[in-house]
Amino acid sequence: MGLHKQYLKVGQSAKNRLFGVKPWRKTPASPEGTSAVQMLISEQGKVNHGRLAVIVVGLFTLAMGIILSSIPWLDYIILKNLRLVNGSLSYHYWQRPGVIRLTKVYIYNVTNPDGFLNNGEKPKLTEIGPFVYREDMEKVNIKFHDNGTVTFQHNKILQFVPELSLDKNSRVIVPNIPLLTLTTQSNSLPRLVRMTLSIMLRAMGLEPFVNVTAEEFIFGYDDTLVSLAHKFFPKHRRPLSRMGLLLGRNGTLNEVSTIYTGHTAMEEFGYMDKLNGLDHLPYWPDSPCNNIRASEGSFFPPRKYTHSDVVHVYDKDLCRIIPLHFRGMTTKNGIEAGIYTPPEDIFDLPERQPDNKCYCGENDKTCPAKGLQNIAPCQFGAPAYLSFPHFYQADPALLEAVEGLKPEKEKHQTYFLIQPNLGVPVEGQVRVQFNLKVERSPNIYSVAKFPDIVFPIIWLQEGITELTPSIRHWVYLATTVAEVSAPIFEYGSIVSGILILVGVFIKTYKNVVFTKEALEKGKETLRRGSSFIINGQHRLLIIRDSYSLLNNVNTDPDPDPDDEDDGV
Repeated sequence: MGLHKQYLKVGQSAKNRLFGVKPWRKTPASPEGTSAVQMLISEQGKVNHGRLAVIVVGLFTLAMGIILSSIPWLDYIILKNLRLVNGSLSYHYWQRPGVIRLTKVYIYNVTNPDGFLNNGEKPKLTEIGPFVYREDMEKVNIKFHDNGTVTFQHNKILQFVPELSLDKNSRVIVPNIPLLTLTTQSNSLPRLVRMTLSIMLRAMGLEPFVNVTAEEFIFGYDDTLVSLAHKFFPKHRRPLSRMGLLLGRNGTLNEVSTIYTGHTAMEEFGYMDKLNGLDHLPYWPDSPCNNIRASEGSFFPPRKYTHSDVVHVYDKDLCRIIPLHFRGMTTKNGIEAGIYTPPEDIFDLPERQPDNKCYCGENDKTCPAKGLQNIAPCQFGAPAYLSFPHFYQADPALLEAVEGLKPEKEKHQTYFLIQPNLGVPVEGQVRVQFNLKVERSPNIYSVAKFPDIVFPIIWLQEGITELTPSIRHWVYLATTVAEVSAPIFEYGSIVSGILILVGVFIKTYKNVVFTKEALEKGKETLRRGSSFIINGQHRLLIIRDSYSLLNNVNTDPDPDPDDEDDGV
């Protein structure tokens, strides 16, 4: 009974290991028999949901980084907001820009009209200005078409800005444009008609120069010849009822423009498709002079997609499209932009620039001097010519014919700063000068002393210097910030995903190693316990029995002799 009692006191696990009996309960699988996936997502035979969630996040982050780095996802987002569609960011900017667009007017005041007419002096010109007008512009009558174009009209209101201007009531002496236009055109008429015209003009008391205020010269004054022409001229040559160089700029313009929205191809984004329903300019008979593939100034095809160093711009006052050549990169308010300026041969002679031949006209094969652009078809047939201010980059003979002009590149060059990824102009100034080409009419008394000359009248600077804060912020985010943050986000996602997965692997590996070490220590403990039981149980029993016998001897004071015989 003593040996049996001692055995019952041994633990169940020790008993099993001592006699080689398999446990009746199911034990967790050993690390050696578990797959890698099971080790990653489970712990002690149960799914570790926290670890599984971390693995899913790591895989998703890694996959997202790899996918985004291999597709132009940023371009897709930018182009979606860049293409013209009702409600897009670009649409709101295009429909009503909100930018401060200023028109600065400089008038050439003639200080020696008598000396010029009677003494053969060169006209002495003094630049008066600027007279600054803020242009509030919006697109109206907008209609989108299924072919990726949109039709609209411009509505412009010019408001005088006195704090940036000279007094608009300043008086100036300028050529009498209606009179000089009529007399120049009369040179082709029969002599009798010219004599009759001379008598009529003399009776009306018309002079070759007029004294008017700057406001009148810009936005209109009453003139007898203009009033008669407005009443009797054919519709296609009929001028406005008053004489004013910028009179037709206020209100909704008659021109109906159709431009590409960018949905068909970004190479045509912002370019005109039609003008008044025509796919060419009606002012010139041949290509490339009648080409309308140009921007109206709001957007240009992004250089990132066109890979072209030339863009084109159109304005009614220019009477043609103007090429702008890429000159290099600059930075404006932290935004990278390309510098674009017209080529030096833009108004050159056909001998040097063959594309200009068709601007000479159908009947008049005599092209103007270098630096001049005929715009008569856009000015009711008046002998008007366009140039850069102060005859910048023009034939030196034009500059020598007058006094007071001094061309300077910084002040008189046309330029645009265009963001290459978006095609949005962040700054731009169009600078042009209007000149009147006067031919001497000796048979007409009023202007008999007026010589042949290309007379500078006025020059304009139109454009923007700053975008609105909201548009500038959007452009900055879509270009400067996006170009830096997009790669960081893409490759950061890849690195983060890898680090997450590596961290899970390391932690799992440590758990497996720790478990194996714990099992080994447990086995060693069991082995030691079993050995102790096997080797030391007899000693324990003997000691305990000995202890019991001694105890019995000492506690029985009167032993029975019969009991001793029984024990023997």
